[in-house]
Amino acid sequence: MNPLDKPYAQLALALLTVLVLPLFLKSGILATEILIFAMVVAACNLLLGYTGLLSFGQGIFFGIGTYVAGICLTRWSVPVPLVLAGAAVLGAATATLVGWLSIRRQGVYFVMLTLAFSQLFYFVAYTFSGVTGGDNGLLGVPRPLVGGTVLNAPWSYYTFVAICFVAVFAVLVMVTQSTFGRTLLAIRENEGRAAAIGFPTRLFKIEAFAISGAVTAFGGALHAMLIGVAPLSNIEYHTSELILIMTIIGGSSSLFGSVLGAGFYLLLADALSTVWPRWLLLLGLVLVTVALFLQRGLWGLVERGYDLVFRRERAPETPAEEH
Repeated sequence: MNPLDKPYAQLALALLTVLVLPLFLKSGILATEILIFAMVVAACNLLLGYTGLLSFGQGIFFGIGTYVAGICLTRWSVPVPLVLAGAAVLGAATATLVGWLSIRRQGVYFVMLTLAFSQLFYFVAYTFSGVTGGDNGLLGVPRPLVGGTVLNAPWSYYTFVAICFVAVFAVLVMVTQSTFGRTLLAIRENEGRAAAIGFPTRLFKIEAFAISGAVTAFGGALHAMLIGVAPLSNIEYHTSELILIMTIIGGSSSLFGSVLGAGFYLLLADALSTVWPRWLLLLGLVLVTVALFLQRGLWGLVERGYDLVFRRERAPETPAEEH
């Protein structure tokens, strides 16, 4: 195992990211958005990278989290800890339902089912505009109140999200390193063999869906408080595509690859959108490059760089031939 793949290394890199972002970014909103999407993409990675499930339903859970925050904070004044907990619980429940129905099929049929559910939830949110706000969304979502102070300043809210991010990332690392996580890898590699030795593979898949849905909805609630809106666009299937693109770019073989993917995409979008309105064409070139030359994403590139630098330094010298 590469030393960078060890749990303590992954956590150290996550902490380093939290500390470094304020030093290199002027926008606290952009830095906060990177951390939010990093945890959401890591949740997607639990399905794609560790379980082998390509799901287009992540936008469902993200949108549900934003609506929970929007409804609870604008209409009922629910305390923020309860809002975040409620978003995670509802996200897990919805993901359990979607996963239970979707995993009845495999391959392209599974993918199409998750895409169909994504469209279904979008039209439900669009139809019940009295609850969700329809096209306009739910406006005026406030920032959290901590210690009697509203975190309106971008960097103060960044600190709040950073704490949440590190806690969620640590939980996901523990999940992937547990027996449960190892079993998910076994299911990804050979589901038939895993089932043959007695593992309830369907149950494990549903549990992975539930964890992923909880974290994604949690991130959706944080995002609604960041931008002050619970928009309809958050529950569109385009959001699922965005999350999957970040996962693939970062690399599905490591949780920290999710942080790289989210950061790379959002920073690229922020830089290019002000220069060229058709910057998404360049994103297509990036995806082609990743598919052809970087199958392990940006994380694979980091691993190669680490091996090139440190393994070469530690390579033993060739002993001189004896005469």
